[in-house]
Amino acid sequence: MNDTSTASTGGIRVRLIVMMFLQYAIWGAWLPLIFGYLPSLGFSPGEQSWILNTFPIAAIVGMFFSNEFADRNFAAEKVLAFSHLIGGLAMFSLAWLHGFWPFFGLMLVHCLFYVPTISITNSIAFASLKDAQKDFGRVRLWGTIGWIAAAWPFTFILVDWDKVHAANPSGIVDWFGIVLGSGLSGDPLKQATRWTYIVAGAASLVLAAFSLTLPHTPPKKVDEKENRLAWLEAVRLLKHPFVLVLWLVTLVDAFVQYSYFNWTGTFLGTKVEAGGVGIPGNWIMPVMSVGQIAEILTMIILGATLKRLGWRWTMVVGILGHAARFAAYAFFPQHIGLIIGVQVLHGICYAFFFATVYIFVDEFFPKDARSSAQGLFNVMILGIGALIANSVCPYLMQKVFTHNSMTDFRSLFLVPMTGAIFAALVLAILFRPPEKKLQV
Repeated sequence: MNDTSTASTGGIRVRLIVMMFLQYAIWGAWLPLIFGYLPSLGFSPGEQSWILNTFPIAAIVGMFFSNEFADRNFAAEKVLAFSHLIGGLAMFSLAWLHGFWPFFGLMLVHCLFYVPTISITNSIAFASLKDAQKDFGRVRLWGTIGWIAAAWPFTFILVDWDKVHAANPSGIVDWFGIVLGSGLSGDPLKQATRWTYIVAGAASLVLAAFSLTLPHTPPKKVDEKENRLAWLEAVRLLKHPFVLVLWLVTLVDAFVQYSYFNWTGTFLGTKVEAGGVGIPGNWIMPVMSVGQIAEILTMIILGATLKRLGWRWTMVVGILGHAARFAAYAFFPQHIGLIIGVQVLHGICYAFFFATVYIFVDEFFPKDARSSAQGLFNVMILGIGALIANSVCPYLMQKVFTHNSMTDFRSLFLVPMTGAIFAALVLAILFRPPEKKLQV
């Protein structure tokens, strides 16, 4: 009986791992290169912002839809399957549609169905694990691995195969060396970027089918009045100065974080003589994935860091990680080793600030308002912060800091660097949490 039970538990855990892997591989496949791809389709900065903002808009809308409707009326695994079927078909179609309205509409459809699945996969995992507190982190870790894994196939997809054939490699070692060194650039790279949508769409359709094998997770029954009161209490907690300070600093740091996503891919792929780093197109996503690898390692030491530095200084270090990374971009773009190396700061930026914010909210907010309080900060992290960045960043890069087809990357990167330093100073000076938890 015990052996059967153990095997069953192990089988469920494996299915949850596959679920998390595919869930974040979808997102990781298309996000890094979309910021450079949209201008190549002829979209104006305003049109680019509308397309990029489909995700944060969906984050805000989906947060309420998931809580108010889907979670309470349908089994989670069925919602997951349906959402990834519709979202996957929309994503798959983006590889062939280049007009603004079709592209915007399909991206909006994908995001409206995809974003709620982030919380749905968490719900399925929490409901299916016997010891969620112990095992959830180990399962969720595979989501980050999925994001990383989505980047590496493109070292073989975004390749100049004509150059490889012309080189006529002899032997497998020579072949690999030429392939890995023959990345696309310029217009051919932009045209080949459509493969990111094919891969993301295919992964979404696979997860749609796989979701039907997941453990049954029935709909939640939550009292409407209690849920509304929980949101009200979460908002009311902003009257505490230290909560309001953290909430506003989270907005600034989310803007800085999405500035990184908006600009890094283009910066890495731009030729050295044009002020960029000159990394071949097939290596841009793997280089950016170094940050996710570092995130895994940083999460391991987060607990010890919190005990040593405390809430405030751990988060300050996380914010200053952004400043250090953008400083390297601004002042040392020609040092390719340094630019690749500073990608590890993504782990510090995410774990030491965003993950710490989630842990802090769980620690300090009353139990009955905790879930809504997490949503309150998620509105900043996935919603408003990203919305502002995606609205401003295309305009800044293409209209303010680009002249005669040359981008002034140094001046561009000083903007988020200054914002990160300002946010770190505000947090260091004004964030003074009490020793005891808040009470409603």
